[in-house]
Amino acid sequence: MAMGSFGWISLTTDYGTFDGFVAACHGVIARQAPDVRVIDVTHHVPPADVARGAAVLAQTAPHLPPSVHVAVVDPGVGTERRGIVIETPNGLLVGPDNGLLVWAAEALGGIESVVELTNEDWFLGDISRTFHGRDIFSPVAARLALGAPLTDAGRTVDPQSVVRLPDPVVAIGDGWIEAEVVTVDRFGNVQLAASGAMLRGLGPELLLSGSVKARRGQTFGDAGPGELIVFEDSAGRVAIAVNGGRAVVVLSVTPGDVVRIAER
Repeated sequence: MAMGSFGWISLTTDYGTFDGFVAACHGVIARQAPDVRVIDVTHHVPPADVARGAAVLAQTAPHLPPSVHVAVVDPGVGTERRGIVIETPNGLLVGPDNGLLVWAAEALGGIESVVELTNEDWFLGDISRTFHGRDIFSPVAARLALGAPLTDAGRTVDPQSVVRLPDPVVAIGDGWIEAEVVTVDRFGNVQLAASGAMLRGLGPELLLSGSVKARRGQTFGDAGPGELIVFEDSAGRVAIAVNGGRAVVVLSVTPGDVVRIAER
């Protein structure tokens, strides 16, 4: 299974940027593949929040050039959890087998094959028990970006064996939608798992979770100051915002909660 080379590697982690963790990953890649460019998707995934990392990567990866996407949100680091590479029609995904990569793989056209990272010759010399981003995933990504065959990274495994996150709750009925909160962005906008197309069946005046008034619109300015607006966001999902405020505070929700949107 020969792969072409990639000019790009993306990084998505919960490492933050106060320490040297991200720079170490950049450095490992630069020493092995100095001409490959690195795009930082984010390093501010909340610590150990695998679902948040998965959602951000899935919504971002399709907008990047064909890349080797490294993602590390890895509360199971140092345990028996596998490191894997997922091959898709539009790039490779490298990281822990904990569900983090699967939504992005689907967004990139689906899982074509999966390799477990078992070739220790591809790793840095002394592997830390807690920093596989530097010692395993970054050097593997560099080799793959340079065109090394995927099967040289380890042994092929059954794609059905890959760990998957539970699908978020989405339900629709006559005049209502119920959907799980997927993410909250830094502006306090609340993104739901429902697709934006589901809004088309609803009228302009809405009630959220039984009591909070909102209106359906297309952009923040469609609501008055302090009013809630329900709209289709840039990722094609149903989202809730407050014109000049933070919807997450008004609704008092966190990812995993279910919000009901109904006509009023």
